[in-house]
Amino acid sequence: MTPEEFDAVSDYDDSVNYELVRGVLVVTPMASLAERSPNDLLGYWINSYRYQHPAGSCVVETAFEHYVSIRDNRRRADRVVWVVQAGHRPDPNRDVPTIVIEFVSAGKAAWRRDYVEKRDEYLEAGVAEYWIIDRFQRSLTVCFPADGKPSERIFGANEIYRTAILPGFELPIVQLLNKADEWRGADR
Repeated sequence: MTPEEFDAVSDYDDSVNYELVRGVLVVTPMASLAERSPNDLLGYWINSYRYQHPAGSCVVETAFEHYVSIRDNRRRADRVVWVVQAGHRPDPNRDVPTIVIEFVSAGKAAWRRDYVEKRDEYLEAGVAEYWIIDRFQRSLTVCFPADGKPSERIFGANEIYRTAILPGFELPIVQLLNKADEWRGADR
């Protein structure tokens, strides 16, 4: 399938997720509540920061389950954030998100997809930070480009993540993990 064919599809089953990876249409189940619920909480925090924090106007938009176009691939990210940087206000309709966030799904294939494949693709596309929130490892991995290659920092469950991209924003990792834990074992 070509990117143009993928982009032109208007009739689809919204109970599953679609991605275009190296010309192959990949269909995966909808995210579980253990992924969707903390994602909703994170969206709430980002929007609260956006509208209530003095520096929050740097956030242009945040979106849930957004397609990121990377070369010929179409990846569905769990959450994306566009942020004003160096005076440039990105356009969510055409610009790559500043931050891309994935909540890791169960399984070895999901781990490889989130920690390796998507990391490389997102950073190559120009994403400033890629956050991997892993309820299984109880951690947040932040990936970013450094000297032309991926670099990362790992934060434990009891740490607070702060980034210069969102001045004054604080991400209490344990609260996201606890939200995921509330749905452990629940049906999709």
